[in-house]
Amino acid sequence: MEFDSAQPSIVKSIKQRDLLNTWLRLYVPNQPLPRMSDYQPARMEDELPDLVFYSVDTGSMPPRLTIQSDGTRMSTAYGHTGKGRLLDEYLGARLAPLVMPVYYECIARRLPVYTIAHVDDAYGRIVAYERLLLPFSDDSDVTQITASLKTISEEGSFEIRNLMRGSNSLPVPKLRAVIDRDLFHRAPGRIVLGDVLEFS
Repeated sequence: MEFDSAQPSIVKSIKQRDLLNTWLRLYVPNQPLPRMSDYQPARMEDELPDLVFYSVDTGSMPPRLTIQSDGTRMSTAYGHTGKGRLLDEYLGARLAPLVMPVYYECIARRLPVYTIAHVDDAYGRIVAYERLLLPFSDDSDVTQITASLKTISEEGSFEIRNLMRGSNSLPVPKLRAVIDRDLFHRAPGRIVLGDVLEFS
């Protein structure tokens, strides 16, 4: 499976960009990954319905991911809760070959991964399914992944219930990218002109 090389600006959702920027503030190249306990985005509670948390066991190959949370939108889109289940088993034989390589790439590269896929809802409306994966570690390996899952349709309203399982057609990948360029948080710059302090 091919992945593009991308900058953080590739992420469309403002809320997902905020999550990524918080991760970038903690990330230092060639250093241990950020710890989940240090990750404190603003308005985290507002984002919880769109977040799914996974524990990662890299002792097996391929790595095993266990769903640790009950993300409201994910449960609705997939038709049932997955808390406590292995992700590949939860996805099933039909979807796992499309989805699991994205998580494996995040683990292998130790970097954020961003994807967009188009899915048809129950009424044939095209829905963009935007996924942002952020890796965390309590040691040298990836031990946790946080996934932000956003759904949007240019047609406005759509049916999210069973979105990922209700159609006969599989999700159509539109973008797969590893965010591996310009990995630093951009703070507002300051320019001093005479006695005037201006912000760029």
